[in-house]
Amino acid sequence: MKTSISIEQYLQKVARFSASDYGKMIRDQFKDIEGSSELAMLVAPSDEELEQLKKAVAIMTPAEKQNAADLTDEQIQKIAADAQIDPAILAIFINGYILHCKHAS
Repeated sequence: MKTSISIEQYLQKVARFSASDYGKMIRDQFKDIEGSSELAMLVAPSDEELEQLKKAVAIMTPAEKQNAADLTDEQIQKIAADAQIDPAILAIFINGYILHCKHAS
């Protein structure tokens, strides 16, 4: 798949509302009964989620970054394990990146 932006640029886009009043409002609107709001992570990640994503993207190889849309579940889990982050957060981020790239093309 041809990507319109790099994964680093997508991370910057996702980070723009982190810890802002707007981001907090979005997160509150998407909370479930347990208080989590994973779907809102791609609009307004928490500081912790953003730091985890930065760690994961930082350790990805150039080939993984270039071909992020082709990463398997196992590769995503390995990257998350190597970065010592929650694999679900990385999977949501990668899937959001793929959807963004498909929508932009």
